[in-house]
Parts: sequence; C-alpha cells; structure tokens
Amino acid sequence: MMQVISAERQELVEVFTGLRPRQFQRLVQAVHRAGGQALGAVRPGRPWSLPLRDRVLLVATYCRTNLSMRQLAPLFGISVSAVGRIINRHGPLLALAPRKRKPTSNDVLIIDGTLVPTRDRSIAASSKNYRYSTNVQVLVTAETRLVISVGRPLPGNRNDCTAFSDSGIDAACGKATVIADGGYQGTGLLIPHRRQAGQTRLPEWKERHNAAHRRVRARVEHVLARMKNWKILRDCRLKGDGVFWAASCVAHMHNLALGG
Repeated sequence: MMQVISAERQELVEVFTGLRPRQFQRLVQAVHRAGGQALGAVRPGRPWSLPLRDRVLLVATYCRTNLSMRQLAPLFGISVSAVGRIINRHGPLLALAPRKRKPTSNDVLIIDGTLVPTRDRSIAASSKNYRYSTNVQVLVTAETRLVISVGRPLPGNRNDCTAFSDSGIDAACGKATVIADGGYQGTGLLIPHRRQAGQTRLPEWKERHNAAHRRVRARVEHVLARMKNWKILRDCRLKGDGVFWAASCVAHMHNLALGG
C-alpha cells in the first residue's frame, strides 16, 4: 500500500497538523522523551509499521482532521488495525505534560469549561448543546494564553462550579489569582459582580470592574475557539480516557502553535 502522507514531506505537516515543521519537530522530541520509540507493551517483539515521526504525524492528523481510522489507513499506507495501535499507544504521549512549577501568587490564570461531544455515554450526558457531551475544564495563563492544565472530562450536564473541583483542575491553580465567569460561584475564584436582591443595576465602579473582567476573561474564550480548530474536539469518537488525552493533546499542540 502506497504511503501518501509522510513527515518527510514538510509542506504537508502544517496542512494536516496545524503546526509548522519546527513546531512539529518539538512535538516529536517530546514524544521521544516520553518513550515513543519503545515497542508496544502487548506485543513487544512486533516492530512499528511507521517511523516515529510518521507515527506522531498520524496521531496529530487524527486530532486535527478527525478522520476515521479507515480513512487514515490508506493515507499512511498501513492497515486499519495498525492505525488503531498507533493511536492507542502514542496518543497519550502527545498529551500536555504537567507543569513543573506550581503557579504562585504573582500569576494570573483564567479558567473556563467547554463541551466536547462524544459517543461514550458512560462519561457523557445530554447538555445544553442538545448532544451527549463532556465538560472539559481548561486553565490558561492570562498573559501568554498558553494552556497549563486540562481537567478530567465530566458529564456535560455538570455545572462549572462542580466541575472545577471534581475534574481535579483546582490542584493546578496553586496560589495564583484565577479569573472565571459567573458560573463558578462558591469556588473562591475571581468572578464578576452580581446584582443583589432588589438592585436594578450595579454601582458604576462595579460595572467598570466587570468590563475589565470581561476583557481579560475573553482570552480563554479565544483559546477554546482555537483549540476547536482540532476537529477531534467537535465530535470525539474515543472512549474513556481517550477524551481526556485528546483534549490534552490538542492543548499541547495549541501551545506549540502559539509559542512559535
């Protein structure tokens, strides 16, 4: 079977991954450090069908285009089962690595949740987008718009204030000031001022604070919109932990694309 897409053809890398060749090479190096060269644990004596660069390209293409495994197989010149093995083995290796330095009181972070439609109803629920989705919490830095953590997916009918703690993303906040929208009441995060009972409007100084709050918080909305350019977050066919590593892979690639 002839291979159509290869990492050797650098003009195709950005088309199928959203990363420039230099950024893609950094992704390959990260996978190599995580053990991407090792053979599969189930059949350790069986060699991979593709070199490491092409295996990383396959997983990145899968996240970017959301093509099915049957569609990817002829593009990479391998069998459907080989595509499945590569995605299952290397997908988690592309995921965003935990940050070594905990955020301090000098850091400003922004958090928001996004709905990721998925077919796995064991981790999804019918939500406000009228589809079975998961609630994925994303934490970014206010200054750089880089993603520093992705929470564990929860059913899409969970509200954000519950998902903040249940997804485990609260542990990634450290001592930083964290900005959020009004859905995070009771979490201790910095949320907009709200009218009290009997108030028709907020005092002018609170309106000014809310306007400044919205301008900063919009940055996480921009990040979520850019992450949805990787179409696996528009309709994720993976099950179980696959939804988490898909969102984490996209976060990693978003950071590489944003970092230049």
